[in-house]
This record gives sequence, structure tokens and C-alpha cells, in this order.
Amino acid sequence: MQASTHFPDSLSAGLLSIAVISPDEQRRHAVTSALAEFQGGSVQEFVSYPPSLDDVSRTLGHKFDVVLIDLDSDPEYALDLVESISIRGLATSMVFSTRTDSELLLRCMRAGAREFLTLPFDPGVMAEALVRASALRSASQPPKMAGGRLLVFLSAKGGSGVTTLACNFAVSLAQESKKKTLLIDLNLPLGDAAINLGIQAEYSTVNALQNYSRLDGNFLSTLLVQHESGLFMLAAPSELAPTHVSDEAVDKLLEVARQDFDYVVVDAGVRLDLQCTHLFDASATIYLVTQVGIPELRNSNRLIKQLSTEGSPKVEIVINRYDPRKMEISEEDVTRALTRPAQWMIPNNFTVVRRMQNSARPITQEDSSIGRAIRQMAKSVYDPTGSSEPKPEKKRAFSLFG
Repeated sequence: MQASTHFPDSLSAGLLSIAVISPDEQRRHAVTSALAEFQGGSVQEFVSYPPSLDDVSRTLGHKFDVVLIDLDSDPEYALDLVESISIRGLATSMVFSTRTDSELLLRCMRAGAREFLTLPFDPGVMAEALVRASALRSASQPPKMAGGRLLVFLSAKGGSGVTTLACNFAVSLAQESKKKTLLIDLNLPLGDAAINLGIQAEYSTVNALQNYSRLDGNFLSTLLVQHESGLFMLAAPSELAPTHVSDEAVDKLLEVARQDFDYVVVDAGVRLDLQCTHLFDASATIYLVTQVGIPELRNSNRLIKQLSTEGSPKVEIVINRYDPRKMEISEEDVTRALTRPAQWMIPNNFTVVRRMQNSARPITQEDSSIGRAIRQMAKSVYDPTGSSEPKPEKKRAFSLFG
């Protein structure tokens, strides 16, 4: 539900967008009534708290300047919500309550709340709070940077070669675009992107995710290693790492990375458990890596259907290890299984890939059919007018998807 409000003249230089979160209709109405005394800006009501802290970023995003939170419905969760909003810098947090408790007030301030408003509101209290919020925003809000592009490599099935493609794509993108590019290895617990590129890293993705509450551009830069190609990398840990990380931690890492880099390439492996993060939202491009095999095509079909809803990322299908001479499934049947033609077909060449793995020399730095195909994928990002690599010649085969 949205409603217009009338703010004082002192706010006219920067109209505020406000969210009101309260499961209690009476208290929510009291807040919106107080806001209705002013003009300009907008108010959106939320009739429940976000179901979990991992949902805070998706629910609020960066759409609001101020978030007013009801303390009384669930004080402990409301405090966690205030802290989450403050840590992520999503908005200025204010709380409201029917209680006047000095200990609760102190806890709210420690969590990051800028105002503690007591119901029923005294005349002018809301206006004064909004004036302070507007002044705070004007004084502290940095210019918003255009976010870097998020390019996610996702495997339909383990063993599809997603890491090889992600590493070489990222190297090519960094070298040929001349733009600042970062590769993040989220293929936990055994990501090996660093090994593919001959990189030894002291810090890892896990260090960033476990310390996401204090993660910013400066902190992230201390965790990165730079490849000779110019590519920056946040490696997976060299030791066995936990696979469960919070969606909030992943989102914070991606947000910070996209502020500092033009391109953020992510090796997501088969991490389908991260579908509620920014990896899978409309701002991302997913390169879905698959092969011509029944299990891979079946999994790809399921993923494509799931990623075809509104608000989903752009999906480009990549068929890896493509060899039309050995295909037992026709290209027509592959297209039918995938529900659309594949954008990219990466030729099969075991010798070239094995040489890269043994020497840590990127495929894209030598002339081979695989290297040319991957470079063409990268070129489509920084030079969208470039044409795609011609598809290898196909042969007819019997149908398994009639």
C-alpha cells in the first residue's frame, strides 16, 4: 500500500521515501497518520516483518531513505532488523513503541536506530525526526556509483567444466576490455579457480562472508590477489570450508564488489542453494553451463523454467565440450530439451584443457578453438555489437526428446 505525505518545507530539497513496518494495524495507522500531516515523498506500509534477516535486502533494497520499525510486536527481532538495516546501509532506521524504557532505548541506539519515537506522538515530533533524517542523508550520503555488471557461471551438473570457463572468461574480460574485473570463487567447499590460474591466496571468500558486517571496499581489497592478466580474484579457501553461508553475507559481498569493479564474475559451481541472493536477480547475467547428456539437459531444463519468471536474471546457455561428431543427441533435440537454442558452444579439446590445468596458463592466451570461443563470449560483454562465434557443424542423430 502506498500513500503520499506532506513534509515540511525544510525537507523540500530532498523528498524522503519512507517504509513503515508493523504487524499491528493500530500502531501502523498511528505512524502513517502522523506522516500524513506532511507533503512530498512517499510512504509504503509493510504489514509484517521480513520473514528472516536474509530477506531484508530483497524486501527493502535501497528504495527507502527512512524505515520506521514497530518495536512492540517482536522487540528482539525488531532490534535484529534495525541492526541488519544499519549494517548494510539500506536506510536510516527509526523505531517506535508505546513503552518508555531507558534500557530498550539504549539497545536501539546500539543497534543503529537514529530515532526512538514514543506513541502517542506529541505534535511536531515526527516532523523534527524527519528533518534530522533529511539532514543526515544530505550530509552523509555519498554519490551513488553505477553498479558493475554481475556475470555468474552456474553449472547444471557437477563436472560440466564451469570453473574452467569462468576463469578463462574472466581473464579474457580483464585483458581485452581494460576494465577493472573481479573473479569471486563461490564454489564452496572445494573451489579450485585459484589453482586453475596458478594463484596462491592468503585470504578467501570465507573471510569476506564471515566478516560481512564490516565489509567495505577497503576491507575487500585486502582479501584479493591480482593475476598477471590484471584480473583480481577472491579465491576459495585452500582448506575444506563450510558450505552454508547466509544470503545476507553473499548479497553484501556482491554489493561491495560491484561498487568497486566494472565486472564481477562469479564461479557459483552448482550452488543452487543461493537462489535467493543477488546472484539470481534481474541485475545478473547467468551463464548456465551444461553438456549434451541426459542428466545435464534434464537439470538445465528445470533451471531454465525456474529462471524464466519475471524478475529473474538474463540466462545465456553454454554447451561445454561440444563435439558434433560424437553427439548421440541431435541439436534439434538439445534445443527442445533446453526450450531455446544455446547461445554458446565451447568445443571439446581435452589436450588444451589439461595443459591449462597443469601449467596454470589460461586457455585464452593461446590460439585454440576453445580459447577463441571463450574470448568471443567475453567480447559480447564489453562489445555487444560483436558477432558470436560460428557454431560447429552438426550431424543428425536419433531423437531422445520426441
